[in-house]
Amino acid sequence: MDFNEMKTIWNLQNNQPLYSINEQALYERIQQKKQQAFHITQISELLLIIVNLGCGCFIASINKSSISLYLLAAWMLVSGLYILISRIRRIQGNKRFDRSIQGDMEHALSVATYQVHISILGRWNIVPIGILVLFSLLESDKPIWIAVVLFIFLALVHYATGWEHTLYKTRKRELETLQNQLKTNTPSDIQTH
Repeated sequence: MDFNEMKTIWNLQNNQPLYSINEQALYERIQQKKQQAFHITQISELLLIIVNLGCGCFIASINKSSISLYLLAAWMLVSGLYILISRIRRIQGNKRFDRSIQGDMEHALSVATYQVHISILGRWNIVPIGILVLFSLLESDKPIWIAVVLFIFLALVHYATGWEHTLYKTRKRELETLQNQLKTNTPSDIQTH
């Protein structure tokens, strides 16, 4: 349900106060958007933390002599720790938003902005990881076709993460549009439509 559909509902509800219906519908819409952004962000963060820290520890433990694999393990551990620290800061920052409609809207936008940031990090983190993996393959004298297949796979992953990033940007833009509509349509404006 978008903002215009909610306004239509308000206009159809003749026997109830328009602004109270409007406010409740807006609040539910904002809550829905906020929960959606919050849920996706939590899953993304946890996946990135577990994958980076887990792979970094595993690579460091099995590696015996490859410099590229040591660098890869270090890079993944640093990436995982960075996301973990960002998650802690994000959760601590949740306290600064009040529980009003405006506060929930700002909170939803903050989470959506953070999700866009995390998706950029995840997307471009593939580049150094891919380079280090390819170097480690070349160091180990593996057949070149393995490196080619891996390069194609990483290119496809990079492309897919670009699609994911665009999706998050679109969701953030929807929230910004809804916030702008709320700022420009005061209750007296809405009741006259």
